[in-house]
Amino acid sequence: MSELLSGFESLYKINAIPTLVLSLGLLGIIGILLTLGRRLDSAMKLERFGIPIALLVGAIGFLIGPYGPFSLLPERVLNTWMQLPTPLLTLVFATLMLGRPIPRVSGLWKPVASQALLGLLLGFGQYVIGGIIVLSFLLPYLGVDPLMGCIIEVGFEGGHGAAAIMGESFTQLGFPEGLDLGFAMATVGLLASTLLGSCLVFAGRSFGWLVPVDEEVINVLDESNVASKPFEQIKLLLCNFALAGLAVLIGILLLYCLRLSSLYMGDISQQVIRAFPVFPLALLGSFFIRFVLERIEKTKYISSLFQREIGILSTDLLIITAMAGLNLPLLTNYWFPISVLALGGLTWNLAGMLIFSRLFFRDEWFERAIAEFGNSTGVAASGLLLLRLADPRNSTNTLPVFSIKQLFLQPLLSGGLITVIAPLFISSFGLKGWTEFCGIISVSIFLIAIYLQSTYTKASV
Repeated sequence: MSELLSGFESLYKINAIPTLVLSLGLLGIIGILLTLGRRLDSAMKLERFGIPIALLVGAIGFLIGPYGPFSLLPERVLNTWMQLPTPLLTLVFATLMLGRPIPRVSGLWKPVASQALLGLLLGFGQYVIGGIIVLSFLLPYLGVDPLMGCIIEVGFEGGHGAAAIMGESFTQLGFPEGLDLGFAMATVGLLASTLLGSCLVFAGRSFGWLVPVDEEVINVLDESNVASKPFEQIKLLLCNFALAGLAVLIGILLLYCLRLSSLYMGDISQQVIRAFPVFPLALLGSFFIRFVLERIEKTKYISSLFQREIGILSTDLLIITAMAGLNLPLLTNYWFPISVLALGGLTWNLAGMLIFSRLFFRDEWFERAIAEFGNSTGVAASGLLLLRLADPRNSTNTLPVFSIKQLFLQPLLSGGLITVIAPLFISSFGLKGWTEFCGIISVSIFLIAIYLQSTYTKASV
């Protein structure tokens, strides 16, 4: 059990209690200011264009951080903050299914299947693109570590939280630069998903790719269930924090059971399970709690607004702590490989957005594609943000389809099983073998998706 809480224990090993209180106190103040700041007109206008205020605060944190030009933030505070991305990301996924009604699967399995296939294609394709770039150019000419072939998927699909988790695996495999390079790629992905994604939504409106908005449709996420009295609001907020914490606890217990079972497995299986993070299992925990509350008709204890705010605030703090710790000297040395890999990853994701999605999806292709583009470039939170821009009234089936897809794909990609296996496979069998394997998987996924779409079209004629 102690291994599961190692991230929290390291807070005390690295820092004295006063430093811990100072670090968490500063983060708490930043969180309060963020929550209030998002209500300002200027911040709301920025978010409409897909620029989260956390990105701006993170840039300020980088400027005043130990590696920034001003160096006002004490390094001991930053050392504490660098332990927080994993707990924060776990809290994000603990709220993901709690705040939304569980969608009915009947009639949605084909859209969910095609959505999952596009997500798998983009994820495995990022390994293919990264492997080709490293093998053909970066490795022979610049002598980079072969594990850089994983950086696109870790940074784009997994984001700052997955980069923090995989940083320890990279260090154990002799690639300590992987942590900062993963953070850098995650920052590029977040910027690209917000800025480029917003431009794509604008283009979608201009070319008529979006489904016309139905004024009668009510957005489920805006149904807050918040009581009018302040005391009742505080009570409901604490209850929602407790439910999110319970989802995290379920995830920890599931991971503990997995690690116990690994004692009876082989060495490779033990390595994979030891490196497997808790946040995909926290997603399962949130789904389980929501399912139980719906069964016993006690969903009044869940506020969609509070769950969304908890998730957004955790994502914001995750971005800020990760950006504040970006190692500028290291990134200066690796700026060219990171730029080449980021350009390759963005090109692939744009192909998925504008080409593969039209082949995979029959209806509502743009809304479904923009959500997947955000998820594959800047994690699930970015996908939901872009979906809100493209479908503000939730007038399509994209949200339930995307939510169900996340439930199945999150334990695999974006810091899940495949993300954990990739560096271990490369370290044992080589980058070429992993790239070829991912290439075969990508081609197979593409063919399955085309076949599924053709059968779906014939059945509807």
